[in-house]
This record gives sequence, structure tokens and C-alpha cells, in this order.
Amino acid sequence: MARFAVRMEVDLPPGIDADARADLLAREKAWSQQWQRSGEWLSIWRCVGEYANLSIFDVRDNEQLHEILWGLPLFPYMTITVTPLATHPSDLGCR
Repeated sequence: MARFAVRMEVDLPPGIDADARADLLAREKAWSQQWQRSGEWLSIWRCVGEYANLSIFDVRDNEQLHEILWGLPLFPYMTITVTPLATHPSDLGCR
């Protein structure tokens, strides 16, 4: 398994139709919660004051993370930064 921190910044078009926006957000929520329930999307945190989140993924490999991110309905409107993570030797949980 591979763990990643992923920052997602959303920039929706200013004139997007309200119904289209609501549908897009509902599909986004369903997709992300599907992966959270499966255990690959470990956590999601709101970035205060921004339309952005920081999420932690624990996935099989790079390809699975790619599949998850590209499947996000908001993907075309996102700037995504992926940071691979490694266990830190000072972490009390890694004994």
C-alpha cells in the first residue's frame, strides 16, 4: 500500500448553472464517500478560508490514486498537488 497527502483546490466557473452545480457537487460527494467507505480515502480536511481540501489516501499504488482522482466529477475544475508519504521514525505509531 502507498500513502499520499493530496491537496485539491476547486475553481468552478463563475457562471455555472445552479442546478448543474448542485448535481456536480452531489456526484462529487457520492464518489468521495464511496472511496472513504472502502478505506482507500482515509480522511478529508477542509482548508480554512479556501475552496480546498487536504486528503490522505492509502491506496494499492499510483495507478489506483490516479483512477480515484480522475474519477472525481470536480476533477476538471481542480488544481491537485500529490505528496507521497513515508513513515517517520519519530512517529510513536511505527513501533
